[in-house]
Amino acid sequence: LTLASQQCLVCIDTSLVAEKKILELEASRDLSKIWLHTDMDAFYAAVETLENPSLKGKPLAVGSMSMIATASYEARKFGVRAAMPGFIGCKLCPDLVFVRPNFGRYTHYSGLARKVFQRYDPNFFATSLDEAYLDITEVCSERGITGEEVASELRDAVHQETGLTCSAGVAPNRMIAKVCSDINKPNGQFILPNDRDAVTTFVSTLPIRKIGGIGKVTEQMLHQVLGISTCQEMLQKGAFLCALFSEGSTDFFLSVGLGLGGTETPEHRLRKSMSCERTFSATNDSHLLFEKLDNLAENLADDMQKECLKGRTLTLKLKTAAFEVRTRAATAQNYISSKEDILIYAKKLLKAEMPLSLRLMGLRMSHFSGEKDDSTSPTQKTLDRFFHSSDINSNTNGTNGASCIDVSGGHNDCNDATTKDECSIHDAEKDVSIDQQPSHEENSSVAEGASSVNYDNEAASSSWKVTQTEKFDELGDLTSSKACASSSKPGQHFWVDGYICSLCGFELPPCFEEERQEHSDFHLAEMLQQEEAVDSTARLSKERLAERPCSTSTPTPKKKLKSSKEGKHIPIDSFFLKCNKNS
Repeated sequence: LTLASQQCLVCIDTSLVAEKKILELEASRDLSKIWLHTDMDAFYAAVETLENPSLKGKPLAVGSMSMIATASYEARKFGVRAAMPGFIGCKLCPDLVFVRPNFGRYTHYSGLARKVFQRYDPNFFATSLDEAYLDITEVCSERGITGEEVASELRDAVHQETGLTCSAGVAPNRMIAKVCSDINKPNGQFILPNDRDAVTTFVSTLPIRKIGGIGKVTEQMLHQVLGISTCQEMLQKGAFLCALFSEGSTDFFLSVGLGLGGTETPEHRLRKSMSCERTFSATNDSHLLFEKLDNLAENLADDMQKECLKGRTLTLKLKTAAFEVRTRAATAQNYISSKEDILIYAKKLLKAEMPLSLRLMGLRMSHFSGEKDDSTSPTQKTLDRFFHSSDINSNTNGTNGASCIDVSGGHNDCNDATTKDECSIHDAEKDVSIDQQPSHEENSSVAEGASSVNYDNEAASSSWKVTQTEKFDELGDLTSSKACASSSKPGQHFWVDGYICSLCGFELPPCFEEERQEHSDFHLAEMLQQEEAVDSTARLSKERLAERPCSTSTPTPKKKLKSSKEGKHIPIDSFFLKCNKNS
């Protein structure tokens, strides 16, 4: 077959696959549920206006000159929006009024609204302080009322309890309900009947950017490459989607084109991570930055302790004055939750990046323990395991021709030439491996390429690792390309075809940035644990060899023996006497 014929066969094959998938998805359509999505109107700004009536009618922004969290509808008329730097908002609206956020106040009003939601669906689930999904199927059936009546009644109840307004959308599934709640904002509602034709007509002209899970990057990719801008065009280009994307992504895109979404109440999922971040004016004051880091650690510790959570992987997020985002991760030996333990690792991560001018800083804890009150370390070694691992390491190093360095006694150097590649260190109590150049006052410089660091904290008696993870999608670069001394080292992590995890086969499209980051964090933590005391000694040996005094220095010339007459003046008579004798 010619190349053109092969390409035609591939196109025909993907077209058949797309048609089959569309039929299967259509057969799974469920129109028996009635879902309501409610969204508070400009929640933060509305709460501030309610607490301070003098702000009513004024263009209001909750946030600071660095970043705006929420803008009132009066400010939005000028183009001011959330996630916009405040100084840009001032240029768009010179009369813009700024109010500092008060999250305690927002949480209070959110709790009042949730009490109303619970009347209609005890199992409702909130996606944020101001958004929630409710399954009102049972309420409509028991009371013999429509979804439109329930939405109107719920909105009135929220206003009576809180003094705030909200918008609502009613549809056969959650995906469409969220889109509907945004149509008649503020203080409005939109009802989509539980009818197939009504749903397909509604999504036929719906821009793909309106769908949750399709962000700017995915929108540009679909539009520029495939010319897709509406949901209906997803079905028309189904063959290309099947050819270019993974099965999971293709199913998602085709479901969007059909107007399909979740209809069952999702099961409660265990939290995978918890984060806290703050935006501020750009500064390079190290004292101020560490003060903000202290506040972040305190907030994160409080949030974790409220839910009785303990984690091991701490990620530091930094945004420079040039809006460059960096992330650094550290994995502790034990599960931690206290402010003091978090600061031990967070400070070392930040010190490694200093000096630096920052405008945002955040901390995220992940890799939580299975048991919330588990205070024991899952990787704590028994004496038998310690000596067994020490024997294995010594045998492995002996095979590779590397000599051992005893750090408990005198300072011995690795004499064998092969120690440039690998040296093992055995302490009297535990194995320690270090993959980074040590610096004064606990500073550690992170290399330009991928690198990992193990620190031995004598005060806490725990070792930890730091890993540069600016691109989680390219996590495979974090592993060393050298031969591994242990045969149990896991494979490199990367995204096959940009969507499939190379280690576990889990599929996540690039548009799910947060989920991909958390997924990469999980594998990162596993790799760091398994590499302990095995893969992380080559750089230490090179550094020690570099610090060792040079043995090839040029020898100093031997001093000539001094005669007994050296340093004395010769009389001129003796000089002439010698000349006479020679003549």
